[in-house]
Amino acid sequence: MKRIILRIALANSLLLFSLASPGISCTNFLITKGASVDGSTMISYSADSHVLYGDLYYMPAGNHRAGAMLDIYDWDTGDYHGQIKQVGRTYAVVGLINEHQVAIGETTWGGREELVDSTGIMDYGSLMYVALHRAKTAREAIRIMGDLVAEYGYNSSGESFSIADPEEVWFMDLIGKGPGNTGAVWVARKIPDGYISAHANQARIRRFPLNDKENCLYAEDVISFAREKGYFSGEDEEFSFADAYAPLDFGALRFCEARVWSMFRQAAPSLNLSTDYVNGVEGAEPFPLWIKPDTKLSLQDVMGFMRDHFEDSEFDLTFGIGAGPYCLPYRWRPLTWKVDDVTYCNERATSTQQTGFSFVTQSRSWLPDPIGGIIWFGVDDTYSTVYIPMYCGINEVPRSYAVGTATFDAFSWDSAFWIFNFVANFAYLRYCDMIVDIQKVQREFEDSFVAHQPEIEKAALALYEQAPRLARDYLTEYSVKQGEAVVKRWKRLGELLIWKYMDGNVKDEHGGVTHPGYDESWYRRIVEESGEQFKVRKIGEEETH
Repeated sequence: MKRIILRIALANSLLLFSLASPGISCTNFLITKGASVDGSTMISYSADSHVLYGDLYYMPAGNHRAGAMLDIYDWDTGDYHGQIKQVGRTYAVVGLINEHQVAIGETTWGGREELVDSTGIMDYGSLMYVALHRAKTAREAIRIMGDLVAEYGYNSSGESFSIADPEEVWFMDLIGKGPGNTGAVWVARKIPDGYISAHANQARIRRFPLNDKENCLYAEDVISFAREKGYFSGEDEEFSFADAYAPLDFGALRFCEARVWSMFRQAAPSLNLSTDYVNGVEGAEPFPLWIKPDTKLSLQDVMGFMRDHFEDSEFDLTFGIGAGPYCLPYRWRPLTWKVDDVTYCNERATSTQQTGFSFVTQSRSWLPDPIGGIIWFGVDDTYSTVYIPMYCGINEVPRSYAVGTATFDAFSWDSAFWIFNFVANFAYLRYCDMIVDIQKVQREFEDSFVAHQPEIEKAALALYEQAPRLARDYLTEYSVKQGEAVVKRWKRLGELLIWKYMDGNVKDEHGGVTHPGYDESWYRRIVEESGEQFKVRKIGEEETH
């Protein structure tokens, strides 16, 4: 993964955003309005990469002259791909939600390598951003994305997208057509209201209705192209996009579909979903594209899904020798490893140490757009981050989160990303104890944000009725203030942790140094491995202590 520069030229000006590729290790959850407690649509996204600097950017709306062109630079590499036609009006974007509450997330699944077209102009990142700059609805974003790849070609590998607006949530699978074949093949399905979905680096749309344009959109040649390439030979009604363009392997099941399973099992335990599929048991049925949750989901439920380590399951990362004496739910890479020429793996959970940034968006139909859309944004590890509310109508983001404040190349006390990493990485040394201190402050912030949300939005709505700009300014001030307060408090939290847990000791509430030992189970492991080596023996008549 390389450090990249995404350049988006708007009219005659050049806006420069320092970003890094999330790579092929992301997770998305999709919640329809009928499946949420408050009637909002929600999507979540974790951008996971070991070299990703997490920041939050704001791109203003713009008016562009007739005939203007837009330069496209690859999100992963920074390579210049070419130009596309600019439109007359583009919309403001905060992170990956725009001023009309349209939000987009993605996960990369690769698929058939021969279908990557290095001559295409649109990569998956540019596809998302350009769509957000131009779309007022999720359905319009899908049309724009389809038109862009058809006209300019698609440069990336297989991708799944989550696309939401205040009314609808869509799931889209897309892959290119290879060198010499401009365009891409894709399918998009609307998640039925009252249901939820998920994807995690594996194509998931299989069979789909061929004559239901209200709920299913697709490229005209999505089936015929698969026939041409020899990926499919049955009847049209039997065609499965995922089976044709993204054949399963061990990683697709154990590292990817397992994350879908874990979200589904938490949202709908009544389904009692088996792990046979993710374990590659022959004949096991794939998980459905969507399920109905047992109860409607809150914003904090979705945040909780993003913080999953497979707790209380056969894949639980908080137990076993890999977790060490302090129950660390992370395993340092590589993901697979060998002993005596036999390959083994670590589990790949939704929450992971290499997350650059993550978010949960809310789009709400009963509020004006600048107030109704929120991206709850966090940097670094989802389990120990704080999700701060950034309204889609704001015109500025907190400096500590902003593009250009710092980079991945050097630590900076001015950067939210680095301060959160400072706290999290120290906590990894004595995780089960330090995470308690971290989550106490995390919950204080997030609970406060949610509790004050109604009054903040009531005040914003009153201002909006006077003049929309007043509401935007008010929400900007609020969002920036909360972001900077979190970073300031998180730095103090890191200082507290170093003071409290210095040198393997733990200070009590009075500052007294204590020496808590390991859990008994860990001592037993030591004895089992070392036998009599560390046994204390009585010498002569001395007493042992």
